[in-house]
This record gives sequence, C-alpha cells and structure tokens, in this order.
Amino acid sequence: MLAEPAVRQDAPAIAIRGLRVDFTLDRGRTVTALEDVDLDVAAGSFLVVIGPSGCGKSTLLRVIAGLTEPTAGTVRVGAATPHALVAEHRLGIAFQDHALLPWLSVFDNVALPFRVAGRPVDAARVDELLALVGMSEFGAARPRQLSGGMRQRVAIARALVLHPRILLLDEPFGALDAVTRRQLNVELQRIWSTQRITTVLVTHSIDEAVFLGDRVVVMTPRPGRIFRDAAIPLARPRGREVLSEAAFHALTDDLARALDDVTP
Repeated sequence: MLAEPAVRQDAPAIAIRGLRVDFTLDRGRTVTALEDVDLDVAAGSFLVVIGPSGCGKSTLLRVIAGLTEPTAGTVRVGAATPHALVAEHRLGIAFQDHALLPWLSVFDNVALPFRVAGRPVDAARVDELLALVGMSEFGAARPRQLSGGMRQRVAIARALVLHPRILLLDEPFGALDAVTRRQLNVELQRIWSTQRITTVLVTHSIDEAVFLGDRVVVMTPRPGRIFRDAAIPLARPRGREVLSEAAFHALTDDLARALDDVTP
C-alpha cells in the first residue's frame, strides 16, 4: 500500500475545486445547488459563509462533512477525503438544532462521541470542555432543564470533545434571541481562540460573520457561487467593544452592499 502523501505545512486545511451539487426532485427535475465553487480554508482559520436563503450555504457545509456527495469537483481535507476524516472521528459539527439526547445528562451528551467511536470516555476531557463553555455546574442536568443558549454551549462542547481537525457550524445560534446570540458570539470567539481549530460557520447574520471570521465568503443565489471573498482584518481577541468600532461597521456595511448586489 502506498503511503498517504505528506501534507505541506502551507497546504490548506480544506481545498475545494470545481464543486457542483445537483439534486433530483420530483418527476426527475434537477436543481443545481452549487456550481463552480473553488475555495481554500487555511489551517487554524475561521471562515464564515453568508448569502441569501437557498444559496447552498448549508449544502456546502454538508459536502465538507461528507454528508452530501458532489456531482462534480473535489473536496479534500488535508490530504484526505471528508469521509476519511469522519471515519477517524476528527470532524466536529454543531447545527441550529442542538440535537442533544433528552434522556442523557449534559455530561453524557458531551461524552457521547467517545461511545459512538467505541472509545473509553475521557471524563477529564469532558470536564475540561464543560468548563470551557461555562457549563461545569450543569453536568448532571438534562437538556430540558437548560435554556436554548445553554443547550448550544453543550452542543459545541460535544463537537469539540474528540479533538476535531475541522469544526463545522451551521447557524448554531440562529434560533436564539439577539441578546443571547451576541453573548454566545463572544463566547464562541473566546473558545475558538483557545482551540484554534479550522472552523467553517454558516450564518445569515453579517454582524456575527464579521465578529467571528478571519474571512467572509458571500455566495450568490442558487446555483450558489462565490461572489465575494473578504478578509476581516480585526485584531484578536475580540470583545464586545469591537462591535462599536468604526472599522467593524465599515466591514459590515461593505458586506451588506455585497449581499444587496447578489439579492434579486
């Protein structure tokens, strides 16, 4: 068997080339969700994807996660395919629906990926992540006893528990009220700063995109293509004070104009 080629230190963590995704609907009708997508994501960076509803943002995330197969093009995670990363349990995912199991405690929900992977539970790792997301006091609680924001904290801890190489976040705070969402944006930025995991976030919020991202990609309406790829040159770490800075508002205004340009 040939050895897997070594990954160059400067190679992207995620490399997408010529991606197209078609879906077959009723009566054989075909819809193209993504077309001609080329995208590199640097190791340890935070990429945010925004765009109008139905532009293929979540489909792009599902392709990276190995949950949706490309119709054409390639997706590589380092030197491997998304499926190889999933098989190694090195991919973390958190969705808008926290998907916590209601009959398990917070501790056991975070520990679940160990059991799914057939590994002994590392209780110290679970405790470490509960502390990181500010949930140490709630390890014995059930999801129904938590607020929506607390459930999302638990979902993020669970996504991180197996030391993933890639973290994928699909509107994780989309169902929360504005105040809670802003608080969790600050917390997510803090958590990411301690972990530095290559992260891709899908969101509808421009403020969230600029606050969290190193780069923001704007996609066109279906079929989704990359319309704009903007660097976010705000210093890290970022606290709430960033939200009132002129540079922050200039970046959000620029991305809002880009969205206006692509929205019919």
